[in-house]
Amino acid sequence: MSNPNYPGLPPNAQPYEPQYPNHAQQYPNPGPPQMGPSGQPGIAGPDRPGATPPSPTGIEPAFKPKTELREHLVSGGSGILMLILALGLLLGGVLMFFVGVGLAAIGTGAGGLVIFLSIIAIIVSLFTFKGLVSVSPGDARVLQLFGRYTGTIRNPGLRWANPFKSKRRISTRIRNHETSTLKVNDLDGNPIEIAAVVVWRVTDTAMALFEVDDFEAFVAIQAETAVRHIANTYPYDTDAESMSLRDNAEEITGKLSTEIGVRVASAGVEILESRITHLAYAPEIAQAMLQRQQATAVVAARRYIVEGAVGMVELALDRLGEREVVELDRDSKAAMVSNLMVVLCGDRGTQPVVNAGSAASR
Repeated sequence: MSNPNYPGLPPNAQPYEPQYPNHAQQYPNPGPPQMGPSGQPGIAGPDRPGATPPSPTGIEPAFKPKTELREHLVSGGSGILMLILALGLLLGGVLMFFVGVGLAAIGTGAGGLVIFLSIIAIIVSLFTFKGLVSVSPGDARVLQLFGRYTGTIRNPGLRWANPFKSKRRISTRIRNHETSTLKVNDLDGNPIEIAAVVVWRVTDTAMALFEVDDFEAFVAIQAETAVRHIANTYPYDTDAESMSLRDNAEEITGKLSTEIGVRVASAGVEILESRITHLAYAPEIAQAMLQRQQATAVVAARRYIVEGAVGMVELALDRLGEREVVELDRDSKAAMVSNLMVVLCGDRGTQPVVNAGSAASR
């Protein structure tokens, strides 16, 4: 006998209930399982209800945190007061030790007790010293108690924390990372060389230390990955109105910063700026591309010269006609236009030819 609500399952089968509230909000109950041809529960396709939607930005982070570990700040105790207390305990313990030794030497029974109390005072003072930590501006100390994250101290100065807590130093200053010169293919398939510099800093110390193994290496690898992806997405240069790496540096670097920021967000890192520092064709095609650029420049210059020459010829003909300097028929105008265009558009100096008369006049 099968379950009327869920065919193919036992009568006592219960609908799926998620164990975590957040999971239930992101992945709602998909309903009865889809059945395969053999009557067994099948696997739904990509349009199954509750499937994870694609990223709206089109850029998927390289790593998605599985925990809700986030930085929370703790102020810590006053380091100055604890330093004074530790010094007092240490000096008091030393004095008590010598007093106890003196009492023991004269045969007083309280000497052993005083020596024992002095040793306790010295041990407590040493533990108090161990809890002192100096925090510089731009630094933070991540506290852990037996492996459990307990907070982050960012207040600069001399602070005090539980001596049993480990205190790992992490810099929150602005840093630079310059990628090596990468050889990649642009959108047109041309091999190019590209390098970039990334300005970044740590904003969440807990994520930087506990979500990734080495956040500095993580940032370096993800920055190179983003540079390669940007280089593959756009051409080096183009004659069309589309963006290119050479002509749209500001827009390209903005997109590069956004992509790197998405990739390293899971490590608690903020990208402040990124810039392309090196961009060139690969050596094997650099000469051919240089000739292409030179040809493009020559064609553009010739086009500009021709446009100017046409305007000058038109102006000359109009002025001659207005002032009635000479009467020109259609053939004479064509010859004049031809001569003027040769003179104005030629890349070499012209040699004038003086017509001394026709053969019939001689």
